[in-house]
Amino acid sequence: MANKFNLITRLQGAENNVWREYGQLAVKYKPVNLGLGFPDFHPPKFVLDALADVVASNDASLHQYARPNGHLRLVNVLAKLYSKLLGREINAETEILTTLGASEALFCAITGLVDVGDEVIIIEPYFDVYVPLIKIAGGVTKFIALKPKQSRINSSADFVLDQKELENLFTEKTKAIILNTPNNPLGKVFDISELNFIADLCKKWNVICISDEVYEWMVYKPKEHIRIASLPGMWERTVTIGSAGKTFCMTGWKVGWVYGNEKLLEPLQIVHHCSVFTGSTPEQEAVAVAFEKELSRLGQSDSYLVNLEKDLKLKRDYMVKILSEAHLKPVIPDGSFFLVADWSSLETSVDLAYETGQYKDFRFTKWMTKNVGLLGIPPTIFYTEKNKNLLEKYVRFCFIKKQENLEKAAEALNKLKN
Repeated sequence: MANKFNLITRLQGAENNVWREYGQLAVKYKPVNLGLGFPDFHPPKFVLDALADVVASNDASLHQYARPNGHLRLVNVLAKLYSKLLGREINAETEILTTLGASEALFCAITGLVDVGDEVIIIEPYFDVYVPLIKIAGGVTKFIALKPKQSRINSSADFVLDQKELENLFTEKTKAIILNTPNNPLGKVFDISELNFIADLCKKWNVICISDEVYEWMVYKPKEHIRIASLPGMWERTVTIGSAGKTFCMTGWKVGWVYGNEKLLEPLQIVHHCSVFTGSTPEQEAVAVAFEKELSRLGQSDSYLVNLEKDLKLKRDYMVKILSEAHLKPVIPDGSFFLVADWSSLETSVDLAYETGQYKDFRFTKWMTKNVGLLGIPPTIFYTEKNKNLLEKYVRFCFIKKQENLEKAAEALNKLKN
């Protein structure tokens, strides 16, 4: 009888949650928290004003169920935006699905497209929910790691895929590949040659690409974000995930979306309908208003998205400076609001003997939280056992924080200089 109450097989392994553990560390030691990936400041005023206007509106329908596949005003503006960016007309009513954040978008994509026994290729490092979701769907995971192309690592572009190794992973059993660009935690932005190689394999083996592009607006010049769905022959086999939480710095709103070919999107819509049914109407309306405003000034000097990239690049460069001064070696990210830094030069001068964790990055980040007053995340959580050694002597930091808190991080890092 007791066995009936045990954790079911599909969920076993997912119960080990680093976010809970490091959240508790933050509460206990009160460090400067550059670990968890969210902003510590308000969203832009024009977005908050949009929500305030919705709340004050006399339109009672804005407080009732939204259209299940997406509030019409939001899907219409998203269709206009991505039609422009992809150079093709996107049908707002059949080729876009709004979700409760990008997390639900991933859930719908993986459980809607992956069947029992289907193989799914994951590029390491990867967002940690990919594997549990594939397991829940009954799929089989296949992994390939981004590896340094040279001994001296300067930027996220120095991590690359072995093309032959990737080619050998594709078989008749391969149903999908998950692409995350810009990548969390490296900040790698896949370039056109890398994307073309992945796209050619998808077309050769008739494979779906689930493209996680939540950091699409956080790409630092001269790099550019290329949407794999825009490449020849890829619209028919790509579902692309986006996030208002990342785009407008409001992760608590939980508004996300998926766009793609109507036939591919149908199973995602079924999963969405049978689970959450619909999203928050007021928030979808406010996000729609925000995108309408942004669409009218896209690429201009007063564009929020243009200035978001500029502001984050300044924060990135500041983090690179203070980490370097503290004898860590940051890997400069080309995108996202994360970076990883090599702490191996400090290994002989820190005592990790009393810290817990199978891997050194766990022990170092716990030591740093307690002794330096700075919280980072151990990046081995983004790798399989085979490849954890690639980033075991690194730590992940989030730099989408107030400048005053980045300066507090600099003060904490001063302790490492000695």
